[in-house]
Amino acid sequence: MCAATKRSAILDEKPGRSPANRSLERGIDILRAFRPGSEFLGNSDLAERTGLSKATVSRLTQTLVGAGMLYVDHRRRAYRLAPAVLSMAHAMRTGSRVLSVAAPQMKVMAESERVNVGLATPDRDEMVYLESIRYNRRIVLRHVVSGQRIPMELTSLGRAYLAVAPDNRRMALLESFERRRGAQWPQLKSEIEEAARSVKEHGYCAASWQPEVVAIATPLITEDAVYVLNCSISTSDPMPDVVESLWRPLLRLRDEIQTQLAAE
Repeated sequence: MCAATKRSAILDEKPGRSPANRSLERGIDILRAFRPGSEFLGNSDLAERTGLSKATVSRLTQTLVGAGMLYVDHRRRAYRLAPAVLSMAHAMRTGSRVLSVAAPQMKVMAESERVNVGLATPDRDEMVYLESIRYNRRIVLRHVVSGQRIPMELTSLGRAYLAVAPDNRRMALLESFERRRGAQWPQLKSEIEEAARSVKEHGYCAASWQPEVVAIATPLITEDAVYVLNCSISTSDPMPDVVESLWRPLLRLRDEIQTQLAAE
């Protein structure tokens, strides 16, 4: 079993899994392999990214083309995602009660505090933005396309999730990060543990994984899932000063969303 397949198996492990689901899971792995910047992927690319054999990939891509999930580009001898994938994503967004409640209030906070505000959820060992409202100095709001992925172990969003994740899930993720990060892991582990303490004691954690960008995040726990809210700002100010100015508005936003969700 290659590293990619092994990591997927660990992070997706569920009790009672049936072998009959393997083809479906592998087909989903094919779709997951497509990321921004890699719009066209051939069978060899897909085999490398998923850890599946080329024969299995060839069979699955043919099935996905027939199901309307992939287009085949004969000139490039490669595949790209079909519009049906976007249609499903749109159905998810329009049908999300959390998004419908959170997005308007996120916009209010972005405007009033002049910060970026995001809502994300975990997917395997990454965080995926469901919504990201960006504020810039020209007092214009623009929406970054939802679906952007960011590292879980490096970001305030990911560390806030890890602080409240179920124990077995968190342990599997930490083991995955340790294998991936090597010599960097002791420092990262310490930062993740400090973030967990901060979430437990204060309700939020902070991180600065990009130059001159400070972000703080707080878990948003609902009946059916764990989401994470964050706000971020580009600044050269010291992190403690930025955190002190933003943690109250962020927790207030979280509480307002949870109150509205509970009332519906």
